[in-house]
Amino acid sequence: MFQRILGETHSPVQTAVWLALMMVFLAQGAQKARSASGKEEITPRRASLGVLQSSEQIPGDVPTTPHVPGQENRVKEQLDPQAQAVLDKITASVILNPTTAAEARKAYLSLLQFAGAPEDIFKVEDRQIPGPAGRITIRVYTPRAANDLPVLVYFHGGGFTTGDLNTHDTLLRALANRTGCIIVSVAYRLAPEHRFPAAPEDAYAATKWVAQHAAEIGGNAKRLAVGGDGAGGNLAAVVALMARDRAGPALAYQVLIYPNTDATMSRPSWREVDGPILTNEAMVSLLGNYLTATDDLQDPYISPLFAKSLKNLPPALVITAEQDPLRDEGEDYARRLQEAGVQVKATRYPGMIHGFVLMAGAVDAGKTAIDEAASALREAFPGGPSSAASPTADLPEGPECAARITLSL
Repeated sequence: MFQRILGETHSPVQTAVWLALMMVFLAQGAQKARSASGKEEITPRRASLGVLQSSEQIPGDVPTTPHVPGQENRVKEQLDPQAQAVLDKITASVILNPTTAAEARKAYLSLLQFAGAPEDIFKVEDRQIPGPAGRITIRVYTPRAANDLPVLVYFHGGGFTTGDLNTHDTLLRALANRTGCIIVSVAYRLAPEHRFPAAPEDAYAATKWVAQHAAEIGGNAKRLAVGGDGAGGNLAAVVALMARDRAGPALAYQVLIYPNTDATMSRPSWREVDGPILTNEAMVSLLGNYLTATDDLQDPYISPLFAKSLKNLPPALVITAEQDPLRDEGEDYARRLQEAGVQVKATRYPGMIHGFVLMAGAVDAGKTAIDEAASALREAFPGGPSSAASPTADLPEGPECAARITLSL
């Protein structure tokens, strides 16, 4: 990583993020000494990222947005009222700046109260499958008694540190029922106990297993897709890259819900939207737990946006939230997919926050996003409608279109 920081091909903004992460890595030795209780701490940010709020335009860099007094209030005013109500409840009952992995995982569980009631589904089964470093637990959702069903392999979000099969159970029951396909949810290894590349290698291994054993679970390997939200969206994008680079398995589609695609945190939305669910400080801490000092932030299996080529990847649906710092990197990834000749639809949900799809019991936009993903998958699988997405849809105008915006890439 030092060579990447000192090279001449990277912007000062990217260098600032790398330096902040480097300070995290250097602090990890001291951190372990403080963890005598046996709980592994989430490393706090040790270096200022103030350059990310700089009003000075850096030639050749992404546009910067100056930080001005009152900016947080304006962001709050732009939040959807239902999203704001959820945030008010979270703020009143959850540790917003956890210092240990255990605290972060407990905080993430607080989102379950907004998921709504879990739907009945024909069958749910947990299995153990072989992985690169031991057994991987998967949960198989079957919507109806049938063979030869399409299969979606899904990777949960949680910043590579939190989340599990249970945090996404309500979401995936609903998605399986609406899609009519089997969903295989993957319990990949989490940081900080298991750093990169543990998560993507588990995700890829699980996808290969599903392709090889689809018939055992009532599925059809020729009708296979991947999907995920947040860090899980990153893993879905990475698995699609791995499947192309490693000659399989063949994928029919990818569903990327507010995905992490750029670990350099150099997109404008990281300055425009610091929170409310995901903050700059939290992301640096999460990356510090996921990566090591020798990892390259522009490795495409860490940051898919930096892949040299996105050609020959499966069609994609990319869902983003307006008030999410991951917004721009998700939309930029969709744009690069389209430029590479990949069929893609990108939808932005105005007023929405990171994690809103997990809040479908309290936020209407979450339900809409689930329905949108289900519709795209139904159309994408062989034998379904011919077109899964329109890459040239116009940008709607006016407040009546506030529910969602299909972006013209």
